[in-house]
Amino acid sequence: MNGIYIFGLIIVSVIVMIIAISKFKQHPFVVLITISILVGVLSGMKVGDVVTKVQTGFGSILSSIGIVIISGTIIGTILEKTGAALTMANTILKIVGKDRSVLTIGITGYITGIPVFCDSGFVILSPISKALAARSKISLSVMGTALSGGLYATHCLVPPTPGPIAMAGTLGANLGLVILVGLLISIPSVAASIIYAKKVASKIYIESNSEDNVDDLMNKYGKLPGALHSFSPILLPIVLIALKSIADFPSAPFGEGTLKTFFSFIGTPVIALLLGIFLSMTLLTKVSKDDRLSIISEGILNSASILAITGAGGSFGEILKSLPIIIAMLLKTAMGASTVSMIVTSSMMLPLMATLGFTSEIQKVLVIMAIGAGAMTVSHANDSYF
Repeated sequence: MNGIYIFGLIIVSVIVMIIAISKFKQHPFVVLITISILVGVLSGMKVGDVVTKVQTGFGSILSSIGIVIISGTIIGTILEKTGAALTMANTILKIVGKDRSVLTIGITGYITGIPVFCDSGFVILSPISKALAARSKISLSVMGTALSGGLYATHCLVPPTPGPIAMAGTLGANLGLVILVGLLISIPSVAASIIYAKKVASKIYIESNSEDNVDDLMNKYGKLPGALHSFSPILLPIVLIALKSIADFPSAPFGEGTLKTFFSFIGTPVIALLLGIFLSMTLLTKVSKDDRLSIISEGILNSASILAITGAGGSFGEILKSLPIIIAMLLKTAMGASTVSMIVTSSMMLPLMATLGFTSEIQKVLVIMAIGAGAMTVSHANDSYF
């Protein structure tokens, strides 16, 4: 079959996928698996090979990042349910100051978006955003825009949220380097959202509901955990993964012996995030055993859909000749789901990486950043974030 036919087939498959998910509200897992099979058959592959590739693609991606996705989701759920995310927000508020409310809420979103899903983070932090807006007499549109920008930046660019982890696993990128570059690139993204909030969103005045306040939210959780305790389940895995990346440098800063072996093992994403789970579970000491099990089970349940979509995305590793940021942007705009667009786009890019010359570690990371940036764009009425 000629290249034009194959290219047209892939373009049509993407359009069908977008329509099925956005217009007909079909689950991305079912759509991705079905499209993968149809594209394989229509491209001339043997039927037996199509099934084998779909199964292999599904299994290979989950074998590398499945545990990591579940672990990160459990940590985020525990931080949400125990009020640790609220403690993090209050801590930032004290450091930055109430007089810099827009900057405060942007930084809060930036940090909270690392372990907690965008929609959950927005729900948790909305009362703080409203309280700050009322106190500073600033339009709620300004606060909401700054909060959204902060949450989205790290949600789309920094592991351990599922999207960036899935992209790193799919494209074989160094996770420590993805975290480092993602954290750095997120900063100007948040800064841009804060500037946009002040210059553009401020032209639309939305009154804050003065009945929403931080005290009510704190009463909901009771006594909140301490700041260091709240931040530690996020910081520990990031530090351990970073140490592994340093230990694996060609210059061997930790030598070639036991110390390097120790950091290489403990900084493996699976081990680092499992240790993060154990540390986050210390936040549950005042929770009954039944509730503790329920919270952890909820975290696992929350990861199930992401795992299914990630595996299906691995099955849909087909050729698509376009730039990764454009693919992710189109998918995000049509579907309203950043994580889905990141997973699908990275799966599409995998077969093209060598052809396009994206072979070095930093090039892989930059492709991931491009996809993540595209997955941030054009949030509107179809986004679960709202």
